[in-house]
Amino acid sequence: MEDKLSCVRQRTCLHERQFLSRHAARSEDTRGRQRAEEPCAMRTEYQRDRDRIIYCKAFARLKNKTQVFFSPEGDHYVTRLTHTLDVAQIARSLARALALNEDLAEAIALGHDLGHTPFGHSGERILNKLSPVGFRHNEQSLRVVDVLEKEGAGLNLTFEVREGIVNHNNKDSGGHATLEGMCVHIADRVAYINHDLNDAIRAGLLRAEDVPQDIVAVLGSTSRERINTAVTSVWRNSADKPFVEMEEDVKQASEALRSFMFERVYRTRYAMGEEEKAERMLSEMYAFFTRNPQKMPPLYCGIAQSEGAERAVCDYISSMTDRYAVYMFNSIFVPRGWTFFDEIDN
Repeated sequence: MEDKLSCVRQRTCLHERQFLSRHAARSEDTRGRQRAEEPCAMRTEYQRDRDRIIYCKAFARLKNKTQVFFSPEGDHYVTRLTHTLDVAQIARSLARALALNEDLAEAIALGHDLGHTPFGHSGERILNKLSPVGFRHNEQSLRVVDVLEKEGAGLNLTFEVREGIVNHNNKDSGGHATLEGMCVHIADRVAYINHDLNDAIRAGLLRAEDVPQDIVAVLGSTSRERINTAVTSVWRNSADKPFVEMEEDVKQASEALRSFMFERVYRTRYAMGEEEKAERMLSEMYAFFTRNPQKMPPLYCGIAQSEGAERAVCDYISSMTDRYAVYMFNSIFVPRGWTFFDEIDN
């Protein structure tokens, strides 16, 4: 029966050999896993990695982690999970257009932000300042899949997925082991600029007409137009080439839009004011758990013993969702009221 099932995997591998670009990463050519495993009867190695990421705990927690706006009240603001799904979809579109490996691009995209902190990039900056070894979410995402998931066993992913995760924010096309990894890098930037812009408009921080017209003239005036412009530009510039890049005019307009968002949204008084609150909260928890590592769950207590308390505290705090971080802060530092009952029948 297993021999019959393996025909499914073999058929996929044959399809990759016949139809993917000569620059694509074929699953049968993977550089393998850190620990050898028997092949799956039906799935390729990259398909297995995708499934492992989807069903891991860190992926489930993304739904309650901030993208830009802390604990938004509305139902339609983007979270770290919806951002991840956006990136996966755009990365697949790019890979499909360029005849690259969609399964690999999707696996990298789904895992690229697993190590993100609560409170978005604010949390990342805060932990980077607190930790003596620094903190970068891409490196933490790799640590999640290598060390922290499955109670310390890790997910044992392939080299190509792991490399794509840790390098997803690397701008240098030559710095990526696969073109699929470069697809994720571009998809990440396209996704967050567009949905962050929509969220800023929804929150009343911007109006659609505030976007400079020279940017609109190149990229378009809606998310659909801007994403289509980016994907089409990459295809025109990179089809059957050993790189993945936008055309120069689209790249420059995209960078201009990103700079506009930093000026008008990411570094506004509102955003920085919320970051100050997050910093006070995370700093207090960092100090508390560094002094009291035994108060953390068993996995992190073990890391504190083997790698030091500060490493373990970074792992623990970065794993928290926004609401769990608030809950944990309150449980440690906010006094609880007492309930008194009148004595009856003295």
